[in-house]
Amino acid sequence: MTSETGFDADRYKRFPTRGPRPDGELEELERIWCKPKGWQWISAINNNYVGVYYVGAAMLFFVLAGLLAVLMRTQLALPMQGILAQETYNQFFTVHGTMMMFLFAVPAVEALGVLLLPQMLGARDLPFPRLSAYAFWAYLIGGLAFFCSLFFGLAPNGGWFMYPPLTSMTYSPGINADFWLVGIGFIEISAIAGAIEIIVGVLRNRAPGMSLDKMPMFAWAMLIFAVMIIIAFPSVILATTLMELERALDWPFFDPVRGGDPMLWQHLFWFFGHPEVYIIFLPAAGATSTIIPAIARTPLVGYRLVVMAMMATGFISFGVWAHHMFATGMPTISTSYFSAASMAVSVPAGVQVFAWIATLAAGKMRFNTPGLFAVGGLVTFVMGGLTGVMVAMVPFDWQAHDSYFIVAHLHYVLIGGMVFPFFAAIYYWLPMTSSRPLSERMGKWVFWLMFTGVHITFLPMHLTGLMGMPRRVYTYLPDRGWELPNLISTAGAVLTAIAVLLWIIDMARNFRPFGNREAGNVFDGPGLEWLPTGLYSVRSVPVITSLYPLWEQKGLSRDVEAGRYFLPNSATGRRETIVTSTLNAEPQYLQRMPVPSPWPIWAAVFTAAAFLLLTIQAYWPSLIAGVLGIYCVFNWCWTLDRPVDQLTADIGAGIRVPTYRAGPSSHGWWAMVLTLVVGGMVLSLAAFSYVFLWSRNPGEWTPPPPLASLPWILAPYAAAALLSWGACRILRLARPRSGLIATVLLVGASGLVGLGWVLEWEAWRGIGTDPTAHAQGAMVYAFLAWQGFFAFIATVMGLYASLRWVAGLIAPDRPTTYDLIALFVVYTAGQGAFAALLVHLFPGG
Repeated sequence: MTSETGFDADRYKRFPTRGPRPDGELEELERIWCKPKGWQWISAINNNYVGVYYVGAAMLFFVLAGLLAVLMRTQLALPMQGILAQETYNQFFTVHGTMMMFLFAVPAVEALGVLLLPQMLGARDLPFPRLSAYAFWAYLIGGLAFFCSLFFGLAPNGGWFMYPPLTSMTYSPGINADFWLVGIGFIEISAIAGAIEIIVGVLRNRAPGMSLDKMPMFAWAMLIFAVMIIIAFPSVILATTLMELERALDWPFFDPVRGGDPMLWQHLFWFFGHPEVYIIFLPAAGATSTIIPAIARTPLVGYRLVVMAMMATGFISFGVWAHHMFATGMPTISTSYFSAASMAVSVPAGVQVFAWIATLAAGKMRFNTPGLFAVGGLVTFVMGGLTGVMVAMVPFDWQAHDSYFIVAHLHYVLIGGMVFPFFAAIYYWLPMTSSRPLSERMGKWVFWLMFTGVHITFLPMHLTGLMGMPRRVYTYLPDRGWELPNLISTAGAVLTAIAVLLWIIDMARNFRPFGNREAGNVFDGPGLEWLPTGLYSVRSVPVITSLYPLWEQKGLSRDVEAGRYFLPNSATGRRETIVTSTLNAEPQYLQRMPVPSPWPIWAAVFTAAAFLLLTIQAYWPSLIAGVLGIYCVFNWCWTLDRPVDQLTADIGAGIRVPTYRAGPSSHGWWAMVLTLVVGGMVLSLAAFSYVFLWSRNPGEWTPPPPLASLPWILAPYAAAALLSWGACRILRLARPRSGLIATVLLVGASGLVGLGWVLEWEAWRGIGTDPTAHAQGAMVYAFLAWQGFFAFIATVMGLYASLRWVAGLIAPDRPTTYDLIALFVVYTAGQGAFAALLVHLFPGG
């Protein structure tokens, strides 16, 4: 099949057709993708740099959280110890769990994706490298601020799950809980930004010929992982927002006295929290599915079946959230459903496990360090999975709930399913970024100490829990029979800490990034990431005809290095990558990449400052930081869509592709749609919250404003959507005043969205609705707050469009800016209309 650009996958199986590279091509690439000098490393946006920073930061948080764990285990080694005071222990416990789940597990695998995916996919970089840089710096700054709260006595102390009413102002009146609520919401925004980058990159930036059935297993895992983040993380954003509104403004979402319900928090939190386990597991499983074929020297058994199993795992995991709520008094039919779903989700996970075992059996296993960690993770994860099936049975869960049995189960699953595979990935892929690999001898010491330490730590906890020891306690009475297993667990924690210390020493001795050469394909991996690379990623973008190209496409590495494939030079004199079709990876257009810039860093700094100042109730400084953050984003975006003289470019083999695309085929359109999906998930979950709270106390809800006000509220939203559509159509007419008219229409649409919000607010204020009096009013005003935030962003976008038009940067043949703003405004209008219809018509008068 031939694409619109003339790309014929069958024909280009005979690629390369070029001879030796012309002089100067490689030098031009090295000049354009130049290495940062001096302090310029801070503003670097290449995945080669940002990915290393990202992984390093995640491991820093892993080590810090691990130190807290060792201190807690020391406190629990013997009964009635006073090493940690109760309040200090509670803070350590909360920060340890929060950092491991929010600052290590998810960011670590996301960081691995940022580092590896461009090379794996044969791309120059991910499509939004500045967004990756922003996500990293926001994550690092927010994470360090969160950890440092320990030193000021301000760390949260309500557990990493932050259940109300324990975390309400009645029982937690300080700002400790606010650090968790505002900080985690901010960090989740960073994770969502990274997920959008990964989805667009995997679907649109693959090497020509890399159809979906030839995509690396790790890329599949990261794609599913990122989609799950887009669906699951809005839940925790909504939950933390509602809790902070309750604490700051006294809106009673979780106060049963005023129509709220603390169970709402558990539903929202675990709708995120249980898929979170598989969000963590799937990328690690993808890494394992990539590493095991290399160490067994044979293709993965059941590639397509494993892909389907990962999809099934992601899908089923969203129906398992109340698995954590069996002891809350749910109806029997609900517990039965969630119990069945909890056991069902183990089936696709088992498919992957058996595929790994079959691959190891079919090949010739090499017991190097990555192989040991991969197999060790497999054994540990299976043990955790077996106890998972046990707690999926409701009667057993009632007995084991809130005991140390659950602590053991949780850590077996997370360590076996994520930590061991992550260490395997570090040892396997580090030669791709370092001039020296890590020591094999020391690596084996690290593995055996860690593997032994983990099992010594957590295996006795099963017994401790069955003997009745509750979790989340800072000490215990003697003569309960818990002393010996707790002492053994503490010894295992120390052994694990020694293993991590040895790994740190090995990294300090051997890790040498950002050099002129890498250690190379030490473990004979079959993927594109082992091609010779520079800061421009691959020397030339190859045509892919197999799942394991370095094993099956003979001479590929030599030909890529010789520049005999696509894009061997810079077609436009700037940074570029090829955007390909979603299914078959046919070249569609040439994306011009942004250059390094300090603006994403400053945007992250001021965004973090706005959230942190909000936590300590410094509202005016927070507002100023927010305005400065918007200014930085303006500057960040201003130069992204720079005009280019060439309308098409030769990417090699006589194929010319456009240098610009707008509408649904552009990568920017995909990113905006994904962003709006996040907004839509928050809206859907808010609607669930509204109906849930009504169902708890339906007789207490009062009638909404008169129906006569509803058409007046909906009319501005409908007009805003119509004007936005008209603005895009008129701009494309290319008439003398098209740009001016389109700008006026777009600004008018932004204003109408704001007008609809004002009319809705006035309607509820007119009937005397008080958001502090009852959960109904609180939910209505929560919808208004969410819609007001979107209306404000739409207004800022309208201002940005006006400035672009004044500067002469809007043209009919370059409509992407207006397309994306119009898309956002149309969504905002639809969101406002949906919320208005819901609260006006349900439950009715």
